Amino acid sequence: MVKEILLLGNEELYQTSVEVQQEENLTELIQDLHDTLMDYKQKHHAGRAIAAPQIGVKKRVIYMYIDKPTVFINPVLTFPDDEKMKVLDDCMSFPNLLVKVMRYKRCVITYMTLEWEQKKMELEGDLAELLQHEYDHLDGILATMRAIDNRSFFIK
Repeated sequence: MVKEILLLGNEELYQTSVEVQQEENLTELIQDLHDTLMDYKQKHHAGRAIAAPQIGVKKRVIYMYIDKPTVFINPVLTFPDDEKMKVLDDCMSFPNLLVKVMRYKRCVITYMTLEWEQKKMELEGDLAELLQHEYDHLDGILATMRAIDNRSFFIK
């Protein structure tokens, strides 16, 4: 079911999510994340991933759909080096705003699959930026909080 995406200023977006337990059934949440992302993509011609907190669910779950769906349960991000890049970050929680932020150029995400298997992905460039952005949502951090300075905001 398509859910309402919480918008910038909603206090729920600033809360830390809790880890998923293996016995939890995520079927409905994953379907809601998929439907909400596809609806956003159809309306705005943008959107590659969504974090559960964006639809008001305080669980450490990220749903990404690029060529196929990927579900990240209880992800952990690490960074193999200190190289960073400057990016204009956008977000479904503030659809008409771009924020200039610094992100790591590379990251490694370790996560559980729906089958509760541990996986690891090494990411670089735009995918590294995307997963850092979504991961921040799990900790109640928005790109606006990572702005380089007070002149780093742009209306689309």
